[in-house]
Amino acid sequence: MLYLAVSEYSFQTTAFAYYTAGAFNIIITDEVCSYFNITTETFGSIIPEVAQYYAESQPVMLNLTATKTPVISLQTDAFTIEIHGSMEVLAVLPDATTQSLFTVNITTNSSISLTLFDQKLIGSLCLNR
Repeated sequence: MLYLAVSEYSFQTTAFAYYTAGAFNIIITDEVCSYFNITTETFGSIIPEVAQYYAESQPVMLNLTATKTPVISLQTDAFTIEIHGSMEVLAVLPDATTQSLFTVNITTNSSISLTLFDQKLIGSLCLNR
């Protein structure tokens, strides 16, 4: 039999170390993820000002950054993680420069629970807000 104990403090210090190292900062371009074919035309249908500035479709780059250290708390049946971040949407111009379209602040609170079923570890993720 194996017992494993992890404190909430170890999760908090790990999250702080990753945050200060910049591990939660992600840049998504069409070269990195071709699955999402996001252009200014995509945002132009949602935000009319984008369609006015960019008559031709330009590729878009997403800059995701964490604005605070993620907060992880442990409960008896699950643990929750709260992440504060920012998403900046940039248009990539033909001369390879970028121009900011808009910035969105994001706060998410998720809970994760782990269950043993048939000798398999099963996790479930729930987006609380």
